[in-house]
Order: sequence, then C-alpha cells, then structure tokens
Amino acid sequence: MKYRILFTLTLIISFLTELVMAQPALPASPSQAPIDGGLGLLAAAGGAYAIKKLRDKKKKQDEGLDL
Repeated sequence: MKYRILFTLTLIISFLTELVMAQPALPASPSQAPIDGGLGLLAAAGGAYAIKKLRDKKKKQDEGLDL
C-alpha cells in the first residue's frame, strides 16, 4: 500500500514539473495593425494644425485688403 501511494505521488509530481517547465505557445500574428490611440491623436493634431494655418493665412490676406 505504501509503495502504491509513493509511486502515485511520484508520478503526479513528475507530471506537474513537466507542466511547469513547458513553454507557452507563440502569439498569433495580427492580420491588420489597429489604427487607434497615438496614431489617431497624431492625425487629429495634424488636422488642427492645418486648420490653424489656413485661418492664419486667410486672416493675413484679409488684413492686407483692409489697408
């Protein structure tokens, strides 16, 4: 009886150590890169900068006509 319990515990421990030492699988590569976060903020900042430049240009042209 002792031998059977000892053998069973040895098997369980050996299987558990194999599970602990196993390497995880490689992550699946995404099919497309997500466009969010920093890239969205960069696009919004670029649009705001372009609008500011256009307004400044129009304002400068309007000031030149008033003289």
